[in-house]
Amino acid sequence: MSEPLVFLPGMMCDSRLFEPQIVEFSKERMVCVAPVTGFDSIKAIASEILEKTPPQFILAGLSLGGIIAMEMVRQAPSRITKLILMDTNYKAELPEVSAKREQQIIAVKEGRLKEVMRNEIKPNYLNEGSEKEFILNLCMVMADNLGEQAFIDQSKALSSRYDQTETLKKVKVPTLILCGLNDRLCPVKIHEEISFLVKNSTLHIIPNAGHLPTLENPKATNGILKEWLKVIMMYLTKR
Repeated sequence: MSEPLVFLPGMMCDSRLFEPQIVEFSKERMVCVAPVTGFDSIKAIASEILEKTPPQFILAGLSLGGIIAMEMVRQAPSRITKLILMDTNYKAELPEVSAKREQQIIAVKEGRLKEVMRNEIKPNYLNEGSEKEFILNLCMVMADNLGEQAFIDQSKALSSRYDQTETLKKVKVPTLILCGLNDRLCPVKIHEEISFLVKNSTLHIIPNAGHLPTLENPKATNGILKEWLKVIMMYLTKR
């Protein structure tokens, strides 16, 4: 039986962020998407997910999900057999970004969640392309479904996160690092740094994609994931 694959979505996203991957990989293994809500710290969210996941599994996180994935590796490195980090950031948040989040939290508490998502957050997510409007609309629906408290909790968790450089240096499992070529939130340079820190890593840059390559370019994303898993399994079998 193939190892379970656990996906962690980005901010104000749910399982629909990974729908093309769920369709593809559930043919061969158990696939689940863990919610990244309910707490206002990365440490608490990671701990909660670890309590509810299998003893060992492949872990894949995008954006906020990648930040939580790194914390899960820090807390329980023996639980994760393979690591996939997508369009994420390993550094602590900059003070000016935290200050902007505070203003967004105030606006959301005033009932302006849709406005904040539409005008300040989602426009930075996507590459220009034929599916952009559809994906933006889906993102708005996911955010609306998750609601104001999820936004507030996730914003506070991101603001208080800490640098995971030392965690990445200690990663010993095979690691895949993916980034959309035109990701403005978590640019390619950050992922090159992650690849340098993680000795057992492979870096792929996905064309025609911004911050959400799982939806923007699912064919390329799935192809890379599938080939990487195949190569890693062949290598481990021969050892």
